[in-house]
Amino acid sequence: MAQASDPSTAPSHSPPGKPAGIPPARKVSRFAGQLRADLPASLVVFLVALPLSLGIAAASGAPVMAGLIAAAVGGIVAGSLGGSPLQVSGPAAGLTVIVAGLVQEFGWQVTCLITAGAGAVQLLLGVSRVGRAALAVSPVVVKAMLAGIGITIMLQQVHVLLGSQPAGSALENLSALPAAITNVELHAALLGLAVVVILLGWKHLPGPVRSVPGPLAAVVAGTALSVAFAPSVERISFTGSILDAIALPELPEGNWRAVAFAVLSMALIASIESLLSAVAVDKMHNGRRTNLNRELLGQGAANIVSGTLGGLPVTGVIVRSATNVEAGAATRASAFLHGVWVLTFSAFFAGLIQLIPLAVLAGLLMVIGARLIKVADIRTSMRTGDLLIYTVTLACVVFLNLLEGVLIGLALAAASVLWRVLRASVHAHPPVPPSVLWRVAITGSCSFFALPRLNRVLQSVPEGRDVVVELNADYLDHAFREAVVAWRKQYEASGGTVLVEEHGNTLFRDAEHQAPKRQEASELPLPPRASRKPGGPGQDVEPKYSILHGIDKYHRRFADKVRPMVQDLTDGQDPDTLFVACVDSRVNPNLITSSGPGDLLTLRNIGNVVCRDGRDASIDAVLSFAVKGLDVDSIVICGHSNCGAMKAVIADAGGDTGPSLGAGFDAWLDHARPSYRELQDGHPVALAAAEAGYSRLDQLGMVNVAVQLAKLESHPVVGPALTRGALQATGLFYDIGSARVLLVTTSGIKFLDPSHPAAAGAATAR
Repeated sequence: MAQASDPSTAPSHSPPGKPAGIPPARKVSRFAGQLRADLPASLVVFLVALPLSLGIAAASGAPVMAGLIAAAVGGIVAGSLGGSPLQVSGPAAGLTVIVAGLVQEFGWQVTCLITAGAGAVQLLLGVSRVGRAALAVSPVVVKAMLAGIGITIMLQQVHVLLGSQPAGSALENLSALPAAITNVELHAALLGLAVVVILLGWKHLPGPVRSVPGPLAAVVAGTALSVAFAPSVERISFTGSILDAIALPELPEGNWRAVAFAVLSMALIASIESLLSAVAVDKMHNGRRTNLNRELLGQGAANIVSGTLGGLPVTGVIVRSATNVEAGAATRASAFLHGVWVLTFSAFFAGLIQLIPLAVLAGLLMVIGARLIKVADIRTSMRTGDLLIYTVTLACVVFLNLLEGVLIGLALAAASVLWRVLRASVHAHPPVPPSVLWRVAITGSCSFFALPRLNRVLQSVPEGRDVVVELNADYLDHAFREAVVAWRKQYEASGGTVLVEEHGNTLFRDAEHQAPKRQEASELPLPPRASRKPGGPGQDVEPKYSILHGIDKYHRRFADKVRPMVQDLTDGQDPDTLFVACVDSRVNPNLITSSGPGDLLTLRNIGNVVCRDGRDASIDAVLSFAVKGLDVDSIVICGHSNCGAMKAVIADAGGDTGPSLGAGFDAWLDHARPSYRELQDGHPVALAAAEAGYSRLDQLGMVNVAVQLAKLESHPVVGPALTRGALQATGLFYDIGSARVLLVTTSGIKFLDPSHPAAAGAATAR
């Protein structure tokens, strides 16, 4: 008898690696939730787009309804096909001057042909995938652009709010403001201020009330107040139907070169405005980011349709887009619906639209403009040294136009980057007693651009002194190296000494034999080892090094960087690990564990051993102090390759006594001799190390780590803490030749470096 299958265990028919489909009920619920956000947002954007579209059309010298055609097409076509989920497209104020010039030169219908041609060029740009180039825009320029647009909107709409007519430029609006205040139309001003008060106070109202978008509520309330108390206030007005304004484009009678130039200019400007607007909108919300190439395709299609139907050029518009985000839109459906409302209301409900006072919309736009100006952006530009870029871009957007302001801002940002990248810091520091060294500190990109400053600083160093050149370069070319070498030869010939110390990413010696390049950054460059002359132990060759010289270098380079790390350790220590390592000078615990001051309590002895029989009071004291006094979380036993103690154990077991190091050394080896016996008996760690290709000497080093871990388990202080889980023990082995660290357990080894072939093979197997 067949049994019904359990849906939870039935095989999925989804493609491998993809989740199963979303249940239909959940899809419906999600769509309903998005529609509840997008529907009111689209109405708010429609109310904002309608007067803006009419005003832009009038200012461009085009038929007034051409603005509504562009708004409808921008919403429906660009909203459906574009790559930005929340950007709203339509006629843009940034193209007003260009369109007005084209209408005057070619006539309206040829201008429509130019608009359609510009759309075709945008389609080609989208197919060519050049849209992502818009991401190479400094954020400070985008933020300043938004603030400049906000100020422009406020300067324009404050005149409408006061009952007067705005001028064509921000400067004219600013100069005419005193007269507008003097001749204020009281009803219009009160309506606009009422909208501002409603919008500012909306967030403080109860939750159920705030479920209605504040902009929509403010426009409805302002319109209702105007009908009841100010019937004579100026309202939105237009004549005719949107269907009557459809006009097919015409071919020009001549001057095709000028037409082609106009097509390219309009395409580039409209594309730049749309992409910058999309980037700016992405900064306003936390949803899906814009596909910039797809956005170009959507804008191109919208301009082809708009030009063909007799509409204005279409771009992504930051004012409408900001309104869309502020109104709580969730998906691209809001932009699409706003286009539908423009088309529907313009055709059938023009009378209802004309009830809305201009002052009400002015109050709405005043608040939207103010929200585009963020004090946090100004503070950020001050902290990052970009205040000049922010200020200049904002001023140019306000007092010139959007495109010129952005281009000037980008040029200034690029110049700032070149200055910061190409500039090298070169300073000479006189000796500070008791030191007698003159210091020449060179930091940054060391190219021929820095040669004038370099020569000036080097010539300021008095002759016959001991000089150290501290070179911290991220880029160094041959010309810079030649200048330093030539100066060093001349300076040393006059009786002085010059030592070049490098602690940057790009090495001084590399500039002689290869093309300049930027090396991969390192967190903390290691000081070079002092090489020894053959047959002359203790005699240094360049770079000359001694403990005192190293301390001097520490004070000059690192003391200021270390000080903040150790200030909290002044009154005590709180390490989390006891690190038991060999005394071998090649093993640096802090280096291989990437730890800093106060992280490790270090115990170093010959052979990295511990004891459990009380034969060494110093080791027992350290273990007790670490576990009981400092409450460490872990103990690490770290061995290393080519260990001298392990060599001595093997030699002693083979009867090769070699040179005597004293009875004390021989007695100490008793702590490690059990490890050799484990090696002889075939310890699992030895077998794993042999399989990995390690020598018998290094096998013993790893077995010794495992044996010391086992000793900890029976230690009277450490053992109980390990048993109750208050402490953990870890074994490590440092392979000096490869600079890799292995994990050692009581039963085997594991490669910790993921780039090691054995580790990569294990990961693949897993």
